[in-house]
Amino acid sequence: MLWLLSHTARGLGPGRLEQICPQRHCVGLVAKRLLNVLAIETSCDDTSVALVQHETHQQCHAQSKTEWQAESLRVKFHQKVTANNEAYTGIHPLVALESHRRNLAPLIQNALEEHPDCIPERNSCGRCVDLIAVTRGPGMRSNLAVGIDTAKGMATAWRVPLIGVHHMQAHALTPRLVTAMKNNAIFYKNKGHAKDGEDTAMMEMEPRFPFLSVLVSGGHTMLIDSSDLTEHAVVAETQDIAMGDCLDKAARVILPPSLLKPPFGQALENFAFKTDIESLSDHDEYGYTPPLRRQEELERRPSKWGWSLAPPLAESKGGEKSSRRMVYSFAGLLSAVERYMKFKVSPDGTVSQEFRRAEEISLQERQDMAREVQRVAFEHLASRILLFLSDVGKGWKGNTIVVSGGVASNYFLRHVLRGILDVRGYKHVKLSFPPVHLCTDNALMIAWAAIEMYQAGYTSSLDIEPIRKWHMDAKSEGGGILGVEGWIKDDNERKDVTAG
Repeated sequence: MLWLLSHTARGLGPGRLEQICPQRHCVGLVAKRLLNVLAIETSCDDTSVALVQHETHQQCHAQSKTEWQAESLRVKFHQKVTANNEAYTGIHPLVALESHRRNLAPLIQNALEEHPDCIPERNSCGRCVDLIAVTRGPGMRSNLAVGIDTAKGMATAWRVPLIGVHHMQAHALTPRLVTAMKNNAIFYKNKGHAKDGEDTAMMEMEPRFPFLSVLVSGGHTMLIDSSDLTEHAVVAETQDIAMGDCLDKAARVILPPSLLKPPFGQALENFAFKTDIESLSDHDEYGYTPPLRRQEELERRPSKWGWSLAPPLAESKGGEKSSRRMVYSFAGLLSAVERYMKFKVSPDGTVSQEFRRAEEISLQERQDMAREVQRVAFEHLASRILLFLSDVGKGWKGNTIVVSGGVASNYFLRHVLRGILDVRGYKHVKLSFPPVHLCTDNALMIAWAAIEMYQAGYTSSLDIEPIRKWHMDAKSEGGGILGVEGWIKDDNERKDVTAG
């Protein structure tokens, strides 16, 4: 008879033994080990807390008798409070900081009170958590400190490991979190047991490394070659402002004041298409025609209003100014939108110095501008993906592109990327988008990134500090994810140990 001995880490309770059936009696779901994680996210204006249970299952196929490990994640608690910045045209740092200070402790209390095992008088151990995860950076330093200081206090009091998570790494790993959540549904649907002759196997972790990561948010726009958990090479990133920042600011000048409410990027998408956006994502109602060739990407599309938006970098002159540079740029696109909404434009596209009154701009023109700025921005994002696949990344072994971050919740972006890849010969390349509620900042992704780092043998010291700017690329000046101080490495990865 075989037994599973779960790993006993520093600060964790006694290992748990669970019976494994011999291979000749192999069934679909047979063994597991548990890890309870409390996660905190406070990098910007969202205060989020999650309590999850991670399980590693020893799987075996009933017919082929092959064995493998599968991972599942059960969400016990997940809530988020967003700072109220409606009085401002963006995120006010002090308002966000005060929101974190006001809401973090109550959220943690809610997480613990909803689960009796977490209440000391009902739990002889005085805790229900095996690992504390917290966003360490990048982000607003003061905001990060609220979460980190709280996490360090809890890790010290409960004598459990702490992991300071890289926020953008967590975004990149979110589709793997989704796989683990799907596995949890499979496991509990079958109550941990396979029926006679039925294969109820969980999915292996997807996407597998290597994959491309496209991280798009209000603060970042990056194309990354993710070859391993901690190995991420930045292929292209913005040289000025992020795509999310561009779309937010474009929304402020395009939308009528009555429709301008945060989040501004989502308001821009809703206004542009004025319909049930989810129902459009897989259909042709967008009226979008993807460019068949590189030359079409670089061409302006004149509007009936006289204006046209130039694709970023399209009018570069070659050399270091080449339109094929592996960089992103959105500042010029935003400037063009602001200019066309501010000054009158003649039918031939000439911009005058005569100001436009807001009431002179029709809803139809505003809607056309909202659609066009998104199309141009999204095609620019796609252009560097295509350049990587066709040239820069020749020999790349992956088949999946992960698109994550707040802007990834935009359904038109999903439609544009899939359409362009298909017509340019990359139908075989998978696009992996997290569910919309996991595209924006959340504590679930922080919990998952910490779990993956913990399994790889990493924890953080209790003296870690917030990091405002933290590059993912190991070749960067800071040395990437592992280049900062505070990591503790256990050379033995935390895996299940079996004994006969």
